[in-house]
Parts: sequence; C-alpha cells; structure tokens
Amino acid sequence: MTASSPPGAAPRTGGQILADALAVHEVDTIFGVPGESYLGVLDGLYRHRESIRFVICRQEGGASFMADAYAKLTGKPGVLAVTRGPGASNAAIGIHTARQDSSPMIVLIGQVGNDFVEREAFQEIDYRRMFGEMAKWVAQIDRADRIPEYLAHAFQTATSGRQGPVVLALPEDMLAAKAAVADTGRYCPVRAAATREQLDRLREMLAHARRPFVMLGGSGWTPRACDDVRVFVESNRLAAGCAFRFQDLFDNHHPNYVGDVGIGINPALAARVRASDLVLAIGPRLGEMTTSGYTLFDAPVPAQTLVHVHAGAEELGRVYQGALMINAGMPEFAAQLRNLRVESAVWAQDVASARSEYDAWQERPPAMRTLAPALDLWEVMRTLRERMPRDTILTNGAGNFATWAHRFWRYAPLAARGAGMTRSQIAPTSGAMGAGLPGAVAAAIAQPERSIVCLAGDGEFLMTAQELATAVQYDAGFVVIVFDNGMYGTIRMHQEREFPDRVLGTELRNPDFADFARSFGAFGASVATTTGFAPALDAAREFVATHHKPAVIHLKVDPEALTPNLTLSQIRDAARKRG
Repeated sequence: MTASSPPGAAPRTGGQILADALAVHEVDTIFGVPGESYLGVLDGLYRHRESIRFVICRQEGGASFMADAYAKLTGKPGVLAVTRGPGASNAAIGIHTARQDSSPMIVLIGQVGNDFVEREAFQEIDYRRMFGEMAKWVAQIDRADRIPEYLAHAFQTATSGRQGPVVLALPEDMLAAKAAVADTGRYCPVRAAATREQLDRLREMLAHARRPFVMLGGSGWTPRACDDVRVFVESNRLAAGCAFRFQDLFDNHHPNYVGDVGIGINPALAARVRASDLVLAIGPRLGEMTTSGYTLFDAPVPAQTLVHVHAGAEELGRVYQGALMINAGMPEFAAQLRNLRVESAVWAQDVASARSEYDAWQERPPAMRTLAPALDLWEVMRTLRERMPRDTILTNGAGNFATWAHRFWRYAPLAARGAGMTRSQIAPTSGAMGAGLPGAVAAAIAQPERSIVCLAGDGEFLMTAQELATAVQYDAGFVVIVFDNGMYGTIRMHQEREFPDRVLGTELRNPDFADFARSFGAFGASVATTTGFAPALDAAREFVATHHKPAVIHLKVDPEALTPNLTLSQIRDAARKRG
C-alpha cells in the first residue's frame, strides 16, 4: 500500500523512511542484536552505512547497556535496536537503567505485523503496556507516512526536561509499506530556566546561610555548565560534592570538592550534610541512593533549607518539599549561577576542613590494615591513580567492588570533545549488574583515543562477559579489572548482617578469567599479590595500545576483604552480638 503523499515526494519503504529519519537526527551509532522483525530497518540503514554504525552485540541486555553508556558519555541519545519478544525482554534492563539514570535513549523494537496483532502471535507483546512505567513515552508506529513525526517526537521527548528512554514499536508490515512523506528537521531539546525572582531569592538565602553545601547530580550537563558551577563555587568559597555515581560533574582534585553523597558516604560528610542550613541540590533526583535511604533529609520537609533545581518539573516536590524549587536545565541554570556572588566569609574556613576530611577518607581503610592481605585493593586503586591518565573513563556495574572506585578514584570533570562532550564516570545509579563491561565497549567505540578501565566483580562480569566478542570485533580497547572473591559480595554482606552463619545462594565457582579472556583474543593476566598488579596493568595497557583489543586482569581477592571498612568476619561477628 502507498499512503497519501506531499507533492514531489518519492515513495520510500517504512524501513527507509526510518533510517533516513535517524540520519536527520544525526545518529551516528546504533547498538543492537538483529532480528527478522526489523530487517526493513537494517535494509534502510544500508545506504547510511558510512555514517551510521550498527554495532552488532551478543545479547540485547549488553546492547541496551551500551546505548545507555553512549548517552551518558556523549550527551546524545543512545539508540538501541532489538527484535520483538525475547529481544525486547532482554533489553529491558538497560531501558530501566536509562529511566532511573535519566539517560536519553531511543529504543526501536520490531513488532508483529498489524494483520497478526492481538492474536498472541509469535513473540508478540504490547510494548505500550510492557514499558509504560519504564519509559517517558511508548508508541507503536502503524503507518509509514507518520514515521518522521514519531521519530521527531521521540527524540524531542527523550532529550527535553528530565531526559529518559522512549520506546517505539515497529510492525513488520509497516516497515515494508511505502509512503511518500517529507523528512522533519533535527530535534531541538527544550529546557526551562530560573526566573529573576528565583535567582534573587537564592542570593538572599545564601546571604543568610552559615553552613551551605552544593550538591551536583543528574543528567543533561555540559562541560560549560560544569565550568559555570565551578566558577560559582570558587567565587563564593563553597563546599561542593556530587551525588551517587555523578562524581565527574566536579573535578575531584579541586580544593572545593569534598566528596560524594551516596552509598558508603564518608560519615564526616554525612554529618556536614545533615548539619547544613542550606543545601543547593543542582540536578539530582534526591532518590534513595543519594540520600542514604532517605536519611540525610527528613521527608517531606527537610530540616535543612533545601533549594532543589531539576530539569523535570514533576520531580520537584516529589519526595522533598524544598524551600525553593526551580525547574531548569543544567546548562541554563549553571549559566545563571556563574556570576552570582554573595559577600560572606562565614563559611569559607569550612571548605578546607571538609576537604581535609575527604583526603583522610581516602587513606588506607581499616579492613586493609586489619587483614594485611596478599592483594591489597587500596594499593590497587592507588596504582591505578598513579599510572592511568587523569581523564581516564571508569566504568562499573553494581557490587561491593564498586566502592573502591567511588571512594578512592578521583574523577575528572566533563570535558568538551569536538562539538560534543565526554564524561569520566560511566555507572548505573539503578544498581544494575552487568553494566560495566558493555559500558567500556561503548566508550571505546565512541571515543577510542581515551583510556578506559572497567571495574567488575566476578558475578557482575559474567553477566555480560560475552560482549568481549563485540569489543574484539570492533577493535575496542580497554582494561577490565575483575575482583574475584567467589561470591555475590553485596548480597553476602547483607546476608551476614541479617542471618549470620546461614549462607545460602551467594557462593560462586568461577573460571580462570585470564584464560577466558584469551579465548576471545583478548589479553589475560591473573594477579594474586599487590606487587603483581602494576606489571600486569602495564602489560594490559601495552596490549590495548598495540592491538586495540580488550585486556582482562583477574584479581584473586581475599573473601574477607568485603568492604573497605569491615572484613567479612567483622560483619558476621557484629551480627552475632546483636543476637
């Protein structure tokens, strides 16, 4: 069939129209696993193969994590293409991560033809119901002539306000149908800004504050926005921190940076946040992880005077009723902050004190002093800091191993890269396991000139380890450091706290990860001692630089080294004493 067409427009198949629309919106990379349900899209992309890469992944979960990481890294929407039913189900983990992390994502899902719909046909799912709570917008394109309209709205929705994923289902017969329709223009994100009255109110609140604290988080940032906030923080001699897994929004080497507000927060910093009389939260959602289980602030009205700035109006007042709530995009609000000055020296001396507490928090932790293990993880992190470039991208998923990166690595701030940007911390706030390795693959494909390190637990690594094949296929070079303690560490920690001595379901039996890596054509090395790590890291980096392939370093970690502060036995003993 051919839909009605504008004068002079040549008929194209739905698959061609969709591929052309992606080109209009300047898509350069798509992550996916092919499926017969959207072969029309792949055929449409064939004529764009020089400008749009289709990265063939080994499982849709890995592909969805790559799309999310690409969005975080570049600030552009990550594009994911998967087939119907099982493919879409596998992809759900990355879509959920993009939602919780506010990452812009466009998800294209093949769908059964309209002639088969509502019959529970082969692999049929109604994605509007499946992803309704997980995405900003879910739609099915039933007419080929409306593809440009739907794609324009999808990109607009994913990138405006609070960013997030958009899902579009593509019926097979629609992709094969022909229509003569004009393309749209490129999307243009829409963001709000603070009013003059709000800025005047903020200046007044700062002038009356005695213990202010600035916290950055969320998505939608640009290098210029981060620099604008830096100038504001410096000029007003304020202490600044970053929300959970957004530590790269403010230079961790800067004297005004005092730590991250999230899981495993420095107790001294937690006390400062609780004692603060003004918290300026720019960008974070103030969810469970950032607020230490909703304990740093009282709900619904915090004891601190809270100024909450967020790109999504629906997020303001959702949990916490701020004294001042500002709906604004990060670049817009940061630009307004840059020249805001408050003449007050009351809090200036607190910055140096808070910074010294941050520096002390990065010293050798109690667990390493108690154990004196053959492989000291604090020394591992110190070696990484000494030998890797300051702007190295660190990726990780979820697990206790990630604490070592959060606490002991110092992240570089967002930086400009051509017309785009780059981050240095790629990690899911959603707590999704398996995100680290795909994140490193995406980073190495998008920015191959960067140094990239993925930190992964043994359980985390094997959830998406098959994507090593994707890395090898696309000459994506990075270093993976696998923390192997033979358990699901975070779950074991909670198990020992709640049910000491009753261990069930958390033990793991692992392969030799070095041999596993070599089987893909990657580098592999095993490290059991502290002195063995630096040579292994040097060899891995040399392999990556020479062969443009991934390198895996298998750390054989003492199971007792479960957290930086407490050993496994100490956690268990404390639980026993509680009865």
